[in-house]
Amino acid sequence: MSLKIIFMGTPKFSIKSLESIFNSKHKILTVYSQPPKKKLRGHKVISSPIHKLSEKLGLSVRTPTSLGNDREYNFILNNKPNVVVVVAYGKIIPKKILDIPEILFINVHASLLPKFRGASPINRAILNLEKETGITIMKIKEKLDSGPYMKQVKVQINSDTTAGDLEEKLSEIGAKSLIESLEVIENGKHKFIEQDEQKATYAPKIKKEETRINWLLDAEKIIGQINAFNPQPGAWFFYANKRIKVLDAISVNKIGKPGEVLDDKLTISCKKNSIKILKLQKEGKSSMVTEDFLLGNKIKKGEILG
Repeated sequence: MSLKIIFMGTPKFSIKSLESIFNSKHKILTVYSQPPKKKLRGHKVISSPIHKLSEKLGLSVRTPTSLGNDREYNFILNNKPNVVVVVAYGKIIPKKILDIPEILFINVHASLLPKFRGASPINRAILNLEKETGITIMKIKEKLDSGPYMKQVKVQINSDTTAGDLEEKLSEIGAKSLIESLEVIENGKHKFIEQDEQKATYAPKIKKEETRINWLLDAEKIIGQINAFNPQPGAWFFYANKRIKVLDAISVNKIGKPGEVLDDKLTISCKKNSIKILKLQKEGKSSMVTEDFLLGNKIKKGEILG
């Protein structure tokens, strides 16, 4: 017997999960996504990646500003889904809805809970120099990402793993794990393991001030910062009153003052060791390798970067 599912998701990370359910034997009743947003310039309205995919697949889409009203409660109640699947939806599901009998609410979360509960688990794992992270399929409770889990899959984080790389990998693993979990739920064999609250850590939204490179940190930490914010929002430094995003760099064993340019290949000293910048992007320009960048931007040896 196939399951009747309501899907809730918004960003690119959710796409593979929705596609996997659509291509399975299970039935998608409707899709919830964040409301379309207006561009800063002009009046063009942009729908979320999940909204666009749902329309392409011929699925009905709901984009309420809030789930805390009788209309959405009654809609979910009357449609009688077996499971509500949430993948980076970005809105709180009220307790009243979570308490509807005979509906299982599950979430695909991009960390090994109870580590990195919250909005930015991928960025925070890299920023924290974790060696591994993963996917957790969990039951949704009222408290943020605190519900018991039924499945976890680990993924290694290397010194050159970017947030973009990790998001893509976890998106694929999350979709595969979701389908496997739905199979277990369908057969009535699902079991949940409670999280250890004493080990809980949190991954709040990224603040703008966190993205500026702090040369007073060790090279390893700065590499983590660069990788954690690649491709967006980007780790950066000031030069000639312009923001310069650093997209790729390696750690090298050179010493100088923090922020000091040590050679003509853009090796920058940190608190401990240095980083050699390999790829970067000037504000308003395309990304380029350091060699090409330096042809038009003469950053001299001995300068101190901001």
